[in-house]
Amino acid sequence: MAQLFPSVAWSRQANIYEVNIRQYTKEGTFEAFAKHLPRLKAMGIDVLWFMPITPISKKIRQGTLGSYYACSSYTKINEEFGTLESFQQLVKQAHDVGLRVIIDWVANHTGWDHEWTVTNPEYYKRNAEGEFFDANGWHDVIDVDYDNPALQQAMVQAMQYWITQCDVDGFRCDMAHLVPLEFWKKARTALQATKHCYWLAETDVHSYFDVFDTLYGWEWMHASEKIVKGEFSLQQYNSLLHYYRTQGSKGAKLLFTTNHDENSWNGTEFEKYGTYAQAMAVFSVLFPGNALVYSGQEIPNKKRLAFFDKDELNWPDSTSKMQDWYTRVLHFKHLLAQHFTTDDVTILDDYLSKNVLVFTYTSAQNHVCVLLNFGASAVTVTVPNCKPNLPYKNLLSGLAYSFQSTESFTLAAAEYAVYHSL
Repeated sequence: MAQLFPSVAWSRQANIYEVNIRQYTKEGTFEAFAKHLPRLKAMGIDVLWFMPITPISKKIRQGTLGSYYACSSYTKINEEFGTLESFQQLVKQAHDVGLRVIIDWVANHTGWDHEWTVTNPEYYKRNAEGEFFDANGWHDVIDVDYDNPALQQAMVQAMQYWITQCDVDGFRCDMAHLVPLEFWKKARTALQATKHCYWLAETDVHSYFDVFDTLYGWEWMHASEKIVKGEFSLQQYNSLLHYYRTQGSKGAKLLFTTNHDENSWNGTEFEKYGTYAQAMAVFSVLFPGNALVYSGQEIPNKKRLAFFDKDELNWPDSTSKMQDWYTRVLHFKHLLAQHFTTDDVTILDDYLSKNVLVFTYTSAQNHVCVLLNFGASAVTVTVPNCKPNLPYKNLLSGLAYSFQSTESFTLAAAEYAVYHSL
């Protein structure tokens, strides 16, 4: 089935940046973060996704500050970050530099002392003892009840609030598959009348493409970890990539090497991928889909950030080499979107058994070749169908090359290269 809701044009192949306000600066405020807006725009970011900005429940709070994902209100601001006015100003400043803003929406559950537990306790599920509960083992939250039409209406109205009051451009919906798909259809239908927004779902369940523009590539990310550990073959990976691409008419996949959950609970991208971290990051950005960069990857941040306590990022005094690296790669993704479609991508099967992934973008006018060695030794790769009449460059070095119709490249273990005629 084709997507029921047309995507906003600016979301296609967009680069998304996840903002962890608490840890981003010493102050941990909207105002302090705003100073980074021009830098992020220049780096090639298109969309800012703010982790939940709502107040955090105090009852059964984890750590000293609690989880962003255990809110006590859907229509108030976490005072830790600032005021409604300061968030409104931040959204305006982001729009002024050409960035879109989406906010994290946690629709499946709230914290234990959410205002609805007093005003509307009928909005919640109850266990056999008649108590609030959470079905997923998250002890600091309780589940709302989507069998209640009044709850559904209240949830839509709360989402509407952030569009009308703050002019947000969309929502990243937490654990979207735990919420009935029919509710999301109602919500997007209702909100579409106010603003044509971007909808990103934290789920790999493809039926949710009926509502959402982009779904998480969780399966991609977990498989990518197994590849560098030798637990998953590139032939299996290729099958997954093919499946993802067949969904292209429905929506995009979000590809990433880390995010707030991965960093805090499973390790940084350097812990997960080791020397292959940059090669996998290149893949996550340049393969068709939406690319995600998490707060501090451009430093690069090499520590696990505390989830329930203050643990600020350590920003360098000057632009880091990794920020320059992301700038080149993220802007190149914009070029790919301008010159190619997902139908122009070909994965070369010949080297998958050697743990080398090669994919090309080819049109009548241009050619791009991405080579990634996920193996433990050097491999020589031969790429056919190059365009000898075009001037090529190495994306990262900027050096120029003249190609024959067939070219050979030798890649060391964990080495990667991107050659293009754009």
